[in-house]
Amino acid sequence: MKPATIRDVAERAQVSVASVSRVLTGAGAVTEPTRLKVLEAVEALAYVPHSGARSLSTSRTDTVGVILPDLFGEFFSELIRGMDVAARANGLHLIVSSSHDDASEAAAAIRSMRGRVDGLIVLSPHLDSAHLAQSLVGRLPVLLMNGGANDAGRPSMVVDNVGGAVAAVEHLLAQGRERIVHIGGPSGNLEARERQAGYVQAMTAAGREPTIVAGAFTQASGHDATKALLAEGVRPDAIFAANDMMAVGALLAFQDAGVRCPEDVAVVGFDDVPIAALVRPALTTLRVEIAETGRRAMDRLAALIAAFNDPEAAPDAACETIRPQLVVRQSCGRAHPFNGETQ
Repeated sequence: MKPATIRDVAERAQVSVASVSRVLTGAGAVTEPTRLKVLEAVEALAYVPHSGARSLSTSRTDTVGVILPDLFGEFFSELIRGMDVAARANGLHLIVSSSHDDASEAAAAIRSMRGRVDGLIVLSPHLDSAHLAQSLVGRLPVLLMNGGANDAGRPSMVVDNVGGAVAAVEHLLAQGRERIVHIGGPSGNLEARERQAGYVQAMTAAGREPTIVAGAFTQASGHDATKALLAEGVRPDAIFAANDMMAVGALLAFQDAGVRCPEDVAVVGFDDVPIAALVRPALTTLRVEIAETGRRAMDRLAALIAAFNDPEAAPDAACETIRPQLVVRQSCGRAHPFNGETQ
């Protein structure tokens, strides 16, 4: 059986196609008897409005786009989970795309969503506001995430990466750790740059020499960086990794080498992805409340879309700062000699 059309609904309800459209979109006044006849016809025919046709008449798609640097890993899974919950609560559908951590691909992904979405969330630590503005043709509500200080004055959400890194290093120093090595994130990544800056700031303030090794925000890169340190004879008494997955890689490398954690070395990560509490020893980290951040971002985008269609609404240009919270677990106990106590 062929799907019912809007004309079938109009014929069954004995009203015009325009009246059916007004009932379904809520645009324009109809009498209550007409509304009831249309709804009865819709139910009887199991009519499903065509989303493309509806968007042409209402200029709304009820769909939002999300551009992420990557779709792999616990961080992005948690972020999307929070966004999805909020999207459904706001009657919105998600289109998710990856920039593959590349600014030009992010710009291409943004352009591809023009006309398909009512608004965008862009999380691209490689993409600055000027590049974003070039990528967008016309007007579209956009919320930027984790793009750095350059996004001030635009609707945005940023993590206080510097403050979080300072808190991590200060905690390690307070535990008596002195040889604190930082495993940094990818070159050119704004979040990695800020976390490294916070590490250097805290080490310099304490009169300690910073030691930085390269990583790539992956478990393998954290493992490889730690193995290389040990092979070179470098024996840190603490590692601060720029994200949790590299910290987990460091933990595994120390276990492989017979280095005890936290007795011989403390390890701290950043983000508090779900696995951080499940590894052994459980990982000390900076909690960002990932799913809640995703939910909050989607709620803000929904508000931006509503304001976009309301000429009297006040514009939202706030840059919301997320303050990470230090979560102390077993990977960051007291410095050697170890007396069996953990925090």
